[in-house]
Amino acid sequence: MTTASSGRRVVIGVGNEYRRDDGFGPLVVAALADRRTREPGLAAVELRTSDGEPARLLDLWAGADLAVVVDAVRDGGDAPGRRYELVLDELDGLGGDASASSHGIGLGSTVALARVLDRLPRRLVVLAVSGHEFGFGVELTPQVAAMVQPVARRAAELLDLRDP
Repeated sequence: MTTASSGRRVVIGVGNEYRRDDGFGPLVVAALADRRTREPGLAAVELRTSDGEPARLLDLWAGADLAVVVDAVRDGGDAPGRRYELVLDELDGLGGDASASSHGIGLGSTVALARVLDRLPRRLVVLAVSGHEFGFGVELTPQVAAMVQPVARRAAELLDLRDP
């Protein structure tokens, strides 16, 4: 595997930790922060959270060689916790309404804006899980909570980090 360690790498957890499953992204970032003592390679990775507002996302990922965005999505299905992995090319056709984001403006619209403004990272990967509950509260549904560590591991793989 080719390492991305020579360039800027960022993991962005998108969501609101006070809206149940929407807190998934920030919890994955917190799990990666906890792993820093065991995985020194994580020290060189920027770990950030965002509410998903497009201008803030563009600021966080602009100039990165690799940006990994972690989010909970509304996919219309009955399978909370289902994992998705999308790369930049797969996001090209998404419009604002076609995105499954749980936020006001879809990721597809944010990517389109970033492309126009020349603010895309060199490589963008989205790791998402299907959420179920987005009302007020701080606990994830069990199916989504069960995906925090597996998605954190996948993010570490994408960053070319090894488990201890």
